[in-house]
Amino acid sequence: MKMEMEMETRTSGLIILPQIKHQRRCILIILLPFLSILLPLIIIFHSQASFFTFPSSTPSPSGPFSNLGNPTHSSHSNLVETLTAKLKDSVTFLPLKDLRYSETPMDGNTWFMSSLTDTFEEDEPAYLYFPSNSSKGRVLCIKGRHTTDGTKNSYALAWPEALPPSATLLEGLTFVSDTYYSHENLWHGLCAIAPFVGWSMKNQCLKPSRWVLFHWGELRTKMGSWVWNLAKAKFGDVGIEVFGKGDGPYCFEKAVVMRHELEGMRDEKKLRIIDLMRCKAREACGLDPMGRGKELNERGAPIIRLTLLMRRGARSFKNEEVVKGIFGKECERVEGCVLSVIQSEDLSFCDQVRVMTNTDIFASPHGQQQTNMLFMDQGSSVMEFFPKGWLEHGGVGQYAYHWMANQSGMKHQGAWRDPIGEECPNPEQELECFLFHKDSKIGHNETYFAEWARKVLNQVRVSKLEQASKAQVTSSACEC
Repeated sequence: MKMEMEMETRTSGLIILPQIKHQRRCILIILLPFLSILLPLIIIFHSQASFFTFPSSTPSPSGPFSNLGNPTHSSHSNLVETLTAKLKDSVTFLPLKDLRYSETPMDGNTWFMSSLTDTFEEDEPAYLYFPSNSSKGRVLCIKGRHTTDGTKNSYALAWPEALPPSATLLEGLTFVSDTYYSHENLWHGLCAIAPFVGWSMKNQCLKPSRWVLFHWGELRTKMGSWVWNLAKAKFGDVGIEVFGKGDGPYCFEKAVVMRHELEGMRDEKKLRIIDLMRCKAREACGLDPMGRGKELNERGAPIIRLTLLMRRGARSFKNEEVVKGIFGKECERVEGCVLSVIQSEDLSFCDQVRVMTNTDIFASPHGQQQTNMLFMDQGSSVMEFFPKGWLEHGGVGQYAYHWMANQSGMKHQGAWRDPIGEECPNPEQELECFLFHKDSKIGHNETYFAEWARKVLNQVRVSKLEQASKAQVTSSACEC
């Protein structure tokens, strides 16, 4: 009996054990899918907890990216300083004058700051502005004290927070002008500053804190007196930067760069610029910005003011007295005509403004003094005289004042070119012949001069009679 019970128990045990193992296996099989989902969740949670937990006692690992995983305030500051220092050192300076464009210095991007592309707006001068979207917020920096070789001056763009080492920041707005010609010659100086006037008119009449001047990428420290006074009349007494605090670099808080002069503007825009500069110059010289108004003599005839603006030396008349006599005789024939004969070299800036404000007909040899037509009222007349050889060898430059007359609302009444004079010894050499004739003196043709003067005087007389019958529009303020 006892043996049977033991056998039963063992038998029962042998039967029960396989059943328990089978049950555990089933439970494990059932749990496996849930474990496969739960385990990655635990890993992800642990990783996120590690990322957002900043241990205070455990030392951070070393290496170039260690601060990125452990950005304490101190390490973040160090990282910013390191990156800023690298940005400062990475600023790359390029030559202001790029000799690759020496054959076409005024085409395309020009040889001045050749890596940069201008901003073009309809009927506006092409320009560069810093900082801007096109510069990606970077400011302009220049190392530019060299006055004889533009390739030794250089420029770069830098972020305001990472200016190159030893840089001097010049605050305010800077006008940077590069010209292929000159800031001292009246005509070329006018062409250099006029685009800045146009830009200012479009931008709330902004004025610069300083000028920076370059010629072929070479630093210039002054404008000609006439040009300076014209710029001063519009923008005030603004200094010309000479980079006197060492070799630089010098960075500009804001800068406008012009390097194409009047290119890109239509005649209507040029006329508005000329009108504004005339108005500001007259104001600066104590004159009525609108001019002298209608002038009539005691018999009600319009007064016509004829001015001969003479030159000394190059391109002066061979016989000035005869020329005075011809124009004087024709002026006497017209009621109300007043002749003035003036040497351009004897006049101050405001003298020139005053003389030309009181001029209806302006007769003068070709030369920079003709730029003074700027100060005459719109509709006034210009007469021009050339030495022999200019027609054949003068190139397009001989038409500069014809263009200016059209752009400033004047009437260019033609030009007389002296047919008499020495012949160029090497006529096949174009430049040599131009230089040979360029500064020759001018003769006269009494019959031609008299008929020409008579024709222009009569046209002006008729025009002024028509104006006398019209209501005069007055204004006491310049546009900008």
